[in-house]
Amino acid sequence: MTKKDYYKILGVDRNASQEEIRSAFRRLARKYHPDVAGKGSEEKFKEINEAFQVLSDPQKRAQYDQYGSSSFRPEDFNFEGFNFEDIFKDFGDIFNVFSERKNKPKSGSDLRYDLEISLEQAFSGLTTKIEISVYTICKACKGTGAKDGKLKTCPVCDGSGQIKKIRRTPFGQTVFITTCNKCGGSGKIISEKCKVCNGTGRVKEKRKVEVKIPRGVDENSYLRIAGQGEAGQNGGPPGDLYIVIHIKPHKIFERRGNDLFCKANIDLGKAIFGGEIEVPTINGKAKIKLPRGTQSHTVFRLKGQGMPDLHTGKRGDEFVKIIVEIPKKLSKKQEILLKEIFGNEKIKTSKGFFDKMRDFVS
Repeated sequence: MTKKDYYKILGVDRNASQEEIRSAFRRLARKYHPDVAGKGSEEKFKEINEAFQVLSDPQKRAQYDQYGSSSFRPEDFNFEGFNFEDIFKDFGDIFNVFSERKNKPKSGSDLRYDLEISLEQAFSGLTTKIEISVYTICKACKGTGAKDGKLKTCPVCDGSGQIKKIRRTPFGQTVFITTCNKCGGSGKIISEKCKVCNGTGRVKEKRKVEVKIPRGVDENSYLRIAGQGEAGQNGGPPGDLYIVIHIKPHKIFERRGNDLFCKANIDLGKAIFGGEIEVPTINGKAKIKLPRGTQSHTVFRLKGQGMPDLHTGKRGDEFVKIIVEIPKKLSKKQEILLKEIFGNEKIKTSKGFFDKMRDFVS
């Protein structure tokens, strides 16, 4: 017989403890079992099995350490009656990978609600109530799906939720644990369906939810309200509710981040001679002092008059673009005055219109 290094086969040190040997075998068995890795792994799995049987037995291990693998005969190894259930009872059966627990707890679905608010509401924040349509636990059956909530023990698996199947292979006896098809792994079955939910354990209903919108929310900001989504299944937790914010277009302001932008129209006289004008802000009014000769499209900044930051509360700025309105119709007096300023011929000068007007009136 070819000499074999059982420690090397299992990937453990020669001073490895029994627990380390068992752990190494579990890991390798999961990887190389023919039902997992295919028929090409049969010899590898047999070699792992042989190494484990020797090293897990103190007497055989001592014999191996003294005389090596040649001291064992093929008949010393038990491949026919080898029970994997004993090996994995503390670890969880490796063959659970072949079963799916259909009735395991499942979280409820998340819900989305789109809420439209005004820019003023985004500025100040608000508390409001919304109504959503959501699946909730059926009260009549307490979510069991059975009439009056009464379930009976599954007759197929006797309430364990699992069925053990034994398969004999050339390497021994393999125990497979599969989910019971009758009860889906719950160990209980419905003898009579609940008429309210038709056996689903959930019903659709309207629910009012209070929503607190913080100051400074912006377009597509969202709020998560935990536990206000769809009810879970088989005892699973409920989902969450996500409130997605949409801001209505504003008649005056355009928002860019935390800054606000607007326009203010002034007449020709105010542009030429300057003065004070009143402009709207998101929560009131403010005054801007215009210098003499203010040009159209000049932008003035009102510090701290923008939107509050969602996280810090610090306000952005407001920017006001001045639009000078040129009169379309002039009185005879106005026309004479302008002609006196500019004359009938084109004035060759680098000065702007308002500069020339200022020179004329000063």
